[in-house]
Amino acid sequence: MSQAVERQIDRSNMTVSDEVAIQITNMNKWYGEFHVLRDINLTVNRGERIVIAGPSGSGKSTMIRCINRLEEHQQGKIIVDGTELTSDLKNIDKIRSEVGMCFQHFNLFPHLTILENCTLAPMWVRKTPKREAEEIAMHFLEKVKIPDQAHKYPGMLSGGQQQRVAIARSLCMKPRIMLFDEPTSALDPEMIKEVLDTMIELAEEGMTMLCVTHEMGFARQVANRVIFMDQGQIVEQNEPEEFFNNPKSERTKLFLSQILGH
Repeated sequence: MSQAVERQIDRSNMTVSDEVAIQITNMNKWYGEFHVLRDINLTVNRGERIVIAGPSGSGKSTMIRCINRLEEHQQGKIIVDGTELTSDLKNIDKIRSEVGMCFQHFNLFPHLTILENCTLAPMWVRKTPKREAEEIAMHFLEKVKIPDQAHKYPGMLSGGQQQRVAIARSLCMKPRIMLFDEPTSALDPEMIKEVLDTMIELAEEGMTMLCVTHEMGFARQVANRVIFMDQGQIVEQNEPEEFFNNPKSERTKLFLSQILGH
């Protein structure tokens, strides 16, 4: 089910620069014999907002997980912010410090408060002093509209609130790129809107974003480009208006008819 985005979107900061943020060239990945990603070529410019759609098992999540080396690709190149992703741990750490990621399941530490969840990475990875890390965390908790939950534990929050904490936690590392892997698919319908609103605000501030999502209302109004994947390949990509109203591939047409009901 796709939620319409109800509020007016401020596009004044949503400009796309000529600077390349992510460059994927002839990338392939296998799980054993299974060829999960086939010849992926993708250029993402700074400030671009890309929605990745496609049926379950099409390789969408695997592709974005390769961008910060949560999954390892076997062929081709991935360059993020000018750094190539190889097995070099220094490069992996450098890229992970620039790339935030939100998952379908919030992955918060249940034994830590919301504030502690948000300050952990800046203190350990960036060596940010505790007081400064807490100030940054409160800033981003205010940004996602839940500063009053700072001293609670994750289990005391709703799913929508926990996902907004997960976004705030990523933002505390001050990433230049955000990856979202189906961030609303585990949520009740009434909680989806609050998470999408948070993502829209990030887009309005010019964040480079790649979102794997079935929220086609969000894709129509926020994305510069919608990418359709099937069987480990990028089948089609276009700006939203053209993608939804004039899909080229029969496979894309079938997918859209199923997900949009027409």
